[in-house]
Amino acid sequence: MIRAAQKAELEKTLWRTANELRGHVDGWDFKAYVLGMLFYRFISENLTHYINAGEWEAGATDFDYAKISDEQAMTIRDGIVEAKGFFMPPSHLFENVWGCAAGKGTALGMKDPEATEFREQQLNLFIKEVFNAIEESAIGTKSEDDIKGLFEDIDVSSTRLGNSVPQRNKKLFELLETIGSLSLGTFEDSTIDMFGDAYEYLMGLYAADAGKSGGEYFTPQEVSNLLARLTVVGKTSVNKVYDPACGSGSLLLQFAKVLGKDNVRMGFYGQELNRTTYNLARMNMFLHDINYAKFSIAHGDTLTEPQHQDEEPFQAIVSNPPYSTKWVGADDPTLINDSRFAPAGVLAPKTKADLAFVMHMLHWLATDGTAAIVEFPGVLYRGGAEKKIRQYLVDNNYVDTVIQLPPDLFFGTGIATCIIVLKKAKTDNDVLFIDASEKFRRNGNKNVLLDEHRHEIVELFSNREDVKYEAHRVSNETLAENDYNLTVSAYVEVEDTREKTNIVELNAEIAELVTNQMTLREEVEAIVAELEADRAEVGVANE
Repeated sequence: MIRAAQKAELEKTLWRTANELRGHVDGWDFKAYVLGMLFYRFISENLTHYINAGEWEAGATDFDYAKISDEQAMTIRDGIVEAKGFFMPPSHLFENVWGCAAGKGTALGMKDPEATEFREQQLNLFIKEVFNAIEESAIGTKSEDDIKGLFEDIDVSSTRLGNSVPQRNKKLFELLETIGSLSLGTFEDSTIDMFGDAYEYLMGLYAADAGKSGGEYFTPQEVSNLLARLTVVGKTSVNKVYDPACGSGSLLLQFAKVLGKDNVRMGFYGQELNRTTYNLARMNMFLHDINYAKFSIAHGDTLTEPQHQDEEPFQAIVSNPPYSTKWVGADDPTLINDSRFAPAGVLAPKTKADLAFVMHMLHWLATDGTAAIVEFPGVLYRGGAEKKIRQYLVDNNYVDTVIQLPPDLFFGTGIATCIIVLKKAKTDNDVLFIDASEKFRRNGNKNVLLDEHRHEIVELFSNREDVKYEAHRVSNETLAENDYNLTVSAYVEVEDTREKTNIVELNAEIAELVTNQMTLREEVEAIVAELEADRAEVGVANE
């Protein structure tokens, strides 16, 4: 209960202060500063705890890395970089920079400026120096690619923070104060979870606030969780997990929650085209305490410049690739000979790369692996090249399951998406269709998949049995006869929820109404006749 209450209060504080701080800066742009500062605090405290724990275990129970000199710290620099992937001297730690700017004592190893002068004139330059030093500490080491450019989106000299140096520094100091004041516990009582929760919560809110432009880089956690659970049914561990369009990394990180990060034995792999989101994904890995040696997030176009050829195949693949995005397609004649796309004999349309991602993932999927991919519904029924690719997938028995999701789950779009599950070593020759379109609860202006809904979907997926109105197995031959249409509604009967009418009872009611009507008519006619008779008598009397 304390954890839940602490999390709720944290979320409330985070969003309120993030909105107050950004001023006139667009929320999606300002996220780099808030998330970057949260990341800065995390790696400072995580590094301090790691070093302190080692000293305490050795008997130096009063040791505090944040209070030793930079010169002393340099003696363990190489070992720290080997273990954590980077190095920060004590003077660069978040708590010391914040303390100096707040006038609570200067950071060790720094000159002794007046707090006001430091805060107003030097803070942004010093923070830039700190970030540069973190990246430089990894140069020439195994972690260089994981650290390089990590802070490039946090421009502490940008006019977006203010038109003058004092204005910019005022905003940065407010950020330090806000992030530094957050109650996140200690590393012994789930601080890592709290940092990770805060980061994911903020990413979700920024994506919602940005609409489509943010939603394409962030998959709601409950959908991410469902995808991860679908790919590990029957498994307690996997070798590697992969997402070729990883966005902020939320899908990959669900495996750490579903299986435990140590049960992803050889690591987390992803690629992202957007440079800013690529940086956020790497931060997200660190914030969830995934060591640099256990993840590889690459930057670039997966379809034309795949970055993890030496690591495939992958036992679990999850993805929510961009819908109907453009790619070079047939304009590059070499792609039809690419081993990823060649088997289908046709390339995905230039204006709709959806199934190009599917072919890429299928090629990199391990024989005993599972891929779960969120798709725009059009890929299930459109003709042309997409139909030919579906034919290849069905005829070769790679399509395991198609799941229809509810509408309005994602940020920036209200469409009802679907999930295609692929396997290379199926034991049957049919496809399971699941209609989960009604498994949701309305929450504000979006629909959400509750844990009970996800459990029901995974149960249907695991049991692989026909369930009226919910699941139906269809042979590959039938799919071929139906022009390779993979739309769930074509195979799962929709329950008629209209009130059922008892014909016998209805006929009896009608007969009774007719009888009553006839009786009423006779009574009315009698009254009319009586009135006319009275009128006639009055007329005779008047004569």
